[in-house]
Amino acid sequence: MQRSLIAPTAHPRLEHALRMKLERRGETAGSLGELEPLAVRLGLIQNTLKPRLKQPQLLVFAGDHGLVVDGLSAPGVTTLAQVAHLLGGRLPMAVFSFIQGMTINVVDAGLAHELGPHPALLQRKIAFGTRNARVASAMSVDQAHAAIRAGMEIADSLPGNVLACAGVGVGAHESAALVLARLAGVPIDGLLGDRHSPPSATVLAVLEGARSRHHAVTDPVEVLAAFGGFEVAMMVGAMLVAASKRHLIMVDGFSACAALLVAARIAAPVTDYAVFCRSTPHPGLDHALGIFRASALLELGMDATDGTGATLTWPLVHAAAALLTEVAEGEDTGPSQLGTTTAVPMLDNVVEPALPVDDAPTSRS
Repeated sequence: MQRSLIAPTAHPRLEHALRMKLERRGETAGSLGELEPLAVRLGLIQNTLKPRLKQPQLLVFAGDHGLVVDGLSAPGVTTLAQVAHLLGGRLPMAVFSFIQGMTINVVDAGLAHELGPHPALLQRKIAFGTRNARVASAMSVDQAHAAIRAGMEIADSLPGNVLACAGVGVGAHESAALVLARLAGVPIDGLLGDRHSPPSATVLAVLEGARSRHHAVTDPVEVLAAFGGFEVAMMVGAMLVAASKRHLIMVDGFSACAALLVAARIAAPVTDYAVFCRSTPHPGLDHALGIFRASALLELGMDATDGTGATLTWPLVHAAAALLTEVAEGEDTGPSQLGTTTAVPMLDNVVEPALPVDDAPTSRS
């Protein structure tokens, strides 16, 4: 069996050097609070005392879900409309990404409709939506692998070293909740209800039916196939490739959390490269973040499309990297103008390309 080719970021000597660098800086500049541990994480991710983040990419993966035929969605709400608003620049996310210098692309992972060409649209449709997980697997295992590979190919082709991931789709929340609940072994109720009301009897009945039908499934990719969406599967592949390149992964929303958990069951160190963003106040997201023992970097009380939080969190992340790289200190003559990084030797860790999913080792929960 081949080992995972995603290197953990743990490096005690480098971490100590990063903390000492910030401590020296704090003697003259004062403390910058939560920016400092974030800066340390960025240094560990890039294995350098001077992390540099460049050309941030936001991928919004879109897919339709067979579960919605059982009455999970409000009348008139469609994934197609969400995507059309985003591509048309009618959502704040599109504007925020532009003014923050993030490149945004929408990925058609499995919409139930065809979309015409658009400069910001990547056509990677696996099928016209998933099947109803209450009566069959949402996708075949072959389709799940195909979607993961598509996500790998997309991430491998992107410039820069920052990847923000979000998912949209009617039924995506429920689908992601099923994946999270099964892999993490947590009650699904806490992932569903909003702050005003618990999940309806209809929703609970549909999801309990899906859980019962696939009660014996525990392998991460098989769980993904049983419950997940094509958008989640593509995010899994994208995150694995990003981590293999030691790129930062910004995780925004339920679908992205579900994707990260599947990716972590395939290669556990992928979570070392993730920071969490938030676009909705949904309390179920607190439970999802709790699975990773994490919280969102920025809490603004928004109730917006997933991905919006990533666009607003990016300047904070960029500033944390600049704290180590661009602020003059000691012998430095001023902000660094070099295009290279100051690397610390990696001990035993070796960064190598990600395994194809079919060959990557998996663990069972």
